[in-house]
Amino acid sequence: MNLSPDTPLTNPNEIDFVHTGPGTLAGAYWRRYWHPVYVKDRLKPASAVPIQILGENFTLYRGESGAPHVVDFRCAHRGTQLSVGWVEGECIRCMYHGWKYDASGQCVEQPAEDAGFAEKVRIRSCPTKEYLGLIFAYLGEGDAPPFPTYPQLEEEGVLNVSSYVRKCNCFSTLENGVDNVHLAFTHARSNFTNHGLNWDIPKITAEETEYGVAMYATRRDGKVRVNHYVMPSLLYIKGSPEQEGGWRDSFGWRVPIDDSSHASFNLSLVRVTGEAAQRYQAAQTGRRTTRPGLPSAREVADDVLAGKLSLQEIEERPDLVNIQDHVAQEGQGAIPDRNSERLGRSDTAIILLRKIWIRELRSLADGKALKTWKLPEDVRAKIGV
Repeated sequence: MNLSPDTPLTNPNEIDFVHTGPGTLAGAYWRRYWHPVYVKDRLKPASAVPIQILGENFTLYRGESGAPHVVDFRCAHRGTQLSVGWVEGECIRCMYHGWKYDASGQCVEQPAEDAGFAEKVRIRSCPTKEYLGLIFAYLGEGDAPPFPTYPQLEEEGVLNVSSYVRKCNCFSTLENGVDNVHLAFTHARSNFTNHGLNWDIPKITAEETEYGVAMYATRRDGKVRVNHYVMPSLLYIKGSPEQEGGWRDSFGWRVPIDDSSHASFNLSLVRVTGEAAQRYQAAQTGRRTTRPGLPSAREVADDVLAGKLSLQEIEERPDLVNIQDHVAQEGQGAIPDRNSERLGRSDTAIILLRKIWIRELRSLADGKALKTWKLPEDVRAKIGV
């Protein structure tokens, strides 16, 4: 189904897909799915950290077995933050009065109370799973749906894992993922030039698929770049690595932290092996060693938006593309006013994306059946990447 701005679009503010906290319509939809919540290697054994996802606070901890667990943010006794406590086995103990909880949220010990009191106390817990360098959690009610796997990321090659926080509504980055026109402007001066991604302004078409949206960017030379948006939050792009041949499968999950910020959890599998893989990893290490002492991408983006720096002054940064996207998307405002937008024909994929969200949220509000999204097992063969 190809769309144009001539196709009537329901007022996007009529159905609120922006706010995702507890009790919101969009929040209920997001909570029907598994989401990444943390990078695996950043959670040390027998340690705990506070996390915020979908406007809610939780405690993420790793038991002594190595398994990750997500439970409520506060102790049920006096409300102290559980992440400042300590891990014992697969349990976490509150540092205030020593109440201890297992991974199911059941209180199992209260040192100053009668023996039978603990069994009456339970805090919230969420199904949690570690996969491909990320920690995922299911934050919805009832039984979790089957955990989605991505066999194409389990194949041989070099797997890169990263994340960043962007200080704007999650939907801004979701829409950016199906917007290839911005590459010729936002990333006009970047390493995208090496891959021909910013050489001209492509013609954009889009269609709804069994998994979400396929966006096609056709350039003057006839080459077509396809970005795949997998409902509700995953962007999949196939591209070439910067050296050593092969190709790169890039996955990015955009997950709301709250209504005005979100996290992106990124995986890319570069299909190089043997000596080529060693050279690729050495080059990656070399790039990382150039960053110590440099301000973070977050700090630089803040300075650009504040007028303290220009983008032209930072063109040698190895993370320039990410900074450019920070600036472009945060420059729309924390929560953009979509009523004031003037959409054009190049916004076809964005229009389609909004229509899908409006349709699904309206169905959820009306108690109607929702579309079951399905990612094909062989994503490269079946969706033309």
